[in-house]
Amino acid sequence: MNIEPAKRIGVVLKGYPRLSETFIAQELRELERDGFRLEIISLRHPTDKHVHPVHREIEAPVHYLPEYLHEEPARVFRAWRVARRLPGYRRALRSFLADLRRDFTRNRFRRFGQGLVIAAEYAPRLSFLYVHFIHTPASAARYAAQMTGLGWAVSAHARDIWTSPAWELREKLGECRWCVTCTAGGREELARHAPDPSKVHLVYHGLDLSRFPPPPENRTARDGTDPADPVRFLTVGRAVAKKGIDTLIDALALLPAELNWRWTHIGGGELKDQITAQAKTLGVSDRCTFLGSRPQEDVLQAYRECDLFVLPCRIDDTGDRDGLPNVMVEAQSQRVAVLTTPISGITELIVAGENGVFVDPDDPQALVREMARLSGDPILRARLGANGEKKVRTRFDHRATIGSLEKLLAGETGAVRQAAQ
Repeated sequence: MNIEPAKRIGVVLKGYPRLSETFIAQELRELERDGFRLEIISLRHPTDKHVHPVHREIEAPVHYLPEYLHEEPARVFRAWRVARRLPGYRRALRSFLADLRRDFTRNRFRRFGQGLVIAAEYAPRLSFLYVHFIHTPASAARYAAQMTGLGWAVSAHARDIWTSPAWELREKLGECRWCVTCTAGGREELARHAPDPSKVHLVYHGLDLSRFPPPPENRTARDGTDPADPVRFLTVGRAVAKKGIDTLIDALALLPAELNWRWTHIGGGELKDQITAQAKTLGVSDRCTFLGSRPQEDVLQAYRECDLFVLPCRIDDTGDRDGLPNVMVEAQSQRVAVLTTPISGITELIVAGENGVFVDPDDPQALVREMARLSGDPILRARLGANGEKKVRTRFDHRATIGSLEKLLAGETGAVRQAAQ
């Protein structure tokens, strides 16, 4: 089917598809359902072995940029020959050189090369660029937009907000049409850097509740006293420093000897081997299960089988932190009590004592106390879980949260290209 150029939006992503970014796939599918014509442009090829059901439903064509410029030099050279004739090429080149002076890295060269390819190969049939993550994907899209005169907007999340230098946030927020982000804390931080704070909007990701229907039955009454039916802890999330999984494993090793428990971790991540070794060193590996990345169907089943979801997030040494982990919203949709830390946007979902419990980051002793207390009190867990499910189904339904984003995008689909400067 031939789509009018003014109807197409190029969605620039860091990698696609990714199991850890279900929220992006969910958003893209919903945009398609509501009539938006999309083309996905990915900076990286996929590395996950599985995909979620929603990935199979997305109809948008997927294009991959040269992940490393030396792997496709002829393609980059052809793109440069086209892009150098575009009216905004000199402006993009000036921006790139200014960025390079402040960030002299191979990564910066890659983003300019990828911007050339976007401008030469895809921009002619697009009317707008919509970017997920304000760091590297937004750099490539910004250069392409400057070359072509396309308007662009960005959805910022967590690491990209908190680890990007102030000068880069300021300049990108000054040039993009608008920015959305998924937590109030993230919006406040971005607005602090934006020349026009009104361009920064809060849009929660929400959850596609049709994929997370209510659990078929109430939670079990496990209390950790039966060796044949131990209490089940669950953590879903990449093994990276900001998740605090090392603190959790320290806590597991300190749990009372009389408490019978099992812990399951779902997720990949750069520290996966490290936390597996840590569990072995501390003598708890026989009660830990490391499943790696899993498709959504398996994750849903894990939520339904567990008794307590535990994720002790922290701010890591680079300043990176979670926004509002979507896995917490998923767990709450299944009536699971949550034990976590009051970091960033987590406090926008969890209210201590109402639908979850907080401990301070990097405090295994506090984790031990609360894990033991919640393990022995299935009635409390049931109350916290029920309140959590109610909150998710009334305030975090993605059909309600995505409306603001669709309104912003609808204002761009028929927009003409900006004059290049």
